[in-house]
Amino acid sequence: MVRRQERRAGAWRQRLAHSAAAVTAKRAGRVEEESALRDAVLLTSPGDNVGPAGRLLLAWRRLAGTPAEKLLTEASVGAVLDDLGFARNDEGASDLTDNLRQLAASDGTAGMMTGAIAMPNATAWGASLEPGSPTSCWRNGWVGQTRCRCWAPKRARPHRSAATSVATRIVTDPERAKGLLAAQARAALRAIDLHAELGRRADRLLAVTPKLRAKAADAVVDKLLSDDAIVASEKIAGMSDRGLRRLFDRLVELGAVRELSGRPTFRIYGL
Repeated sequence: MVRRQERRAGAWRQRLAHSAAAVTAKRAGRVEEESALRDAVLLTSPGDNVGPAGRLLLAWRRLAGTPAEKLLTEASVGAVLDDLGFARNDEGASDLTDNLRQLAASDGTAGMMTGAIAMPNATAWGASLEPGSPTSCWRNGWVGQTRCRCWAPKRARPHRSAATSVATRIVTDPERAKGLLAAQARAALRAIDLHAELGRRADRLLAVTPKLRAKAADAVVDKLLSDDAIVASEKIAGMSDRGLRRLFDRLVELGAVRELSGRPTFRIYGL
């Protein structure tokens, strides 16, 4: 499904990122649910502070929206850890990047996942890598992203010390590894279900597109297919605020788009 690069792929990835951010926020002890996370990012002006919860969503959006070959850099990893709320520490970013590179060199998906599970529990950054922590969740998401996009070339096995650490942790606690791998499999099944659901909605949107008379309607449709959601005040070339609101009202009427906020103002729309 990832490799097909369908028109709705962006919406699928960003919707998954949104769900992952909500789970991460809950595990981090925050009270914001999915709607609040969406508001924090979409209703904030560019350059303004989106707050800790908003930064969690930005971290996952960065993972979902960045080409896989650009993810494995200290700058990219450092930016994500900034979003997750950890103080800047170049040594920590370097350590985590090295760990991720070792995972990328593993053979097969299972090798990468068991390596992720067995990665040391903390970095010089001071970010916890225990299962369920924000950093751990993002790291495991990175593993899936990397493997699915298959950007990493075949290379030698990880350094001997890293391989030994992985083997020791898995052997000494096989049930823990088995349970976490099963959780990854269940997450994949949920992603498949979401893909099918968004596929039906995207087909409906594309079916009604020829009925739309607005000049920039095609740009709006492309935006809806490439993102989790957009606000009614989104700046789209050739489309006024009033025209965009009228277009969204028409799409909702046709059953091609949903209003996600449930509010009469500051409305948000998506597949």
